[in-house]
Amino acid sequence: MSNYKELIDKRVSEELGTFVDMALDIAGNPELGGTEFRTSAMLVDALRSRGWNVEYPYTGLPTAFNAVKKNGAGPVVSFMAEYDALPEIGHACGHNLNGVMSLLAGVALADAVLDKVPGEIRVVGTPAEETNGAKVEMSEKGVFDGTDFAMMAHASSGMSSPVYRSLALVPVEFNFKGLASHAASSPWDGLNALNAIQLLFHALDMLRQHVRPETRIHGVITKGGNAPNIVPDSTQAQFYFRSPSRSYLETVLEKAYDCARGAALCTGTEVSWRHHETSFHEILPNPEVEKQMASVLDEVGIHYSNNAYAGGSTDVGNVSWRCPTMHLHLSFTEKRIAMHTKEYAELAGDRNQIESGIKNGARAIARMGLIVLTNPEARGRMKDDLEQARKSTLL
Repeated sequence: MSNYKELIDKRVSEELGTFVDMALDIAGNPELGGTEFRTSAMLVDALRSRGWNVEYPYTGLPTAFNAVKKNGAGPVVSFMAEYDALPEIGHACGHNLNGVMSLLAGVALADAVLDKVPGEIRVVGTPAEETNGAKVEMSEKGVFDGTDFAMMAHASSGMSSPVYRSLALVPVEFNFKGLASHAASSPWDGLNALNAIQLLFHALDMLRQHVRPETRIHGVITKGGNAPNIVPDSTQAQFYFRSPSRSYLETVLEKAYDCARGAALCTGTEVSWRHHETSFHEILPNPEVEKQMASVLDEVGIHYSNNAYAGGSTDVGNVSWRCPTMHLHLSFTEKRIAMHTKEYAELAGDRNQIESGIKNGARAIARMGLIVLTNPEARGRMKDDLEQARKSTLL
């Protein structure tokens, strides 16, 4: 094992400069989810040039890919690569770093062990995490079925952690239909859809008092009317509903729908709703995965916390229901910098700030892959923990 670890570290060091350049290139040319054509092509070229068999596009998604290297029959390890950016602020969530770490880890692990260790290593390109979450559709299509372990490292700040909890998320768009009229000469002839949507916001604000404190409800008005002298006859708002448990979230949603019905009843309008984006499941906890990842972080010299905190949502949650999964939060700076800010986008595009993080992140998840490939007892415990988590968390 020690020899394999040394080989992994050697390959990471040899390839580091090329992959850091790639991360900076992606940061300088950000592409939104589903349109990552330049970025995905660059990642695919990097893998093909290193002897990987790549299917691209993949599962009907034009910017997704699946790269494979294997040695006979054996365990299957998947590294998930993210590479989509955010509107206006680019790679403020560090996905240029996430994707590159997965590629570098996959390359290093395959080159270090696949000539002697049986198994299959995949690098799966998963676009659009910030919007529709391609991992959801890919999971539903069976991409991760039969996978022994799927993992990625997500760039963060402050303190690294192998114990990440995500919030289940359901996006809901509410549409109110009223009746237009002149707001000055005959407002009584109108049915005000803007009043309805204001009542919905007030009702949901009040609902927050009566849901569990870790629940999150936040939204914006995306259509409020056309002119101040016209009673608005059509309005729209989009909300995210989040909770550590998808099963509890269903209870919250029923209360929210009642709020919408009440707002429509009060104003004489009609309301409808739909899921305007993809829903995410929470990440299922896996104690064996977390224990093994912590031991790897100790080896690599990455300081970490085992305190679990659910502060966001990710489509990795859907993968975690299919196979044992690790979503490592890896700090690129001890200073706490909020994600989805210009400050984090600047960090993600600064060579001096990202080089050591990419190196250590790739080393860590590659070593985790080595454990899965070579330790059948650990693989068994990971699968047992997954089954236990599925049984105790009812959808």
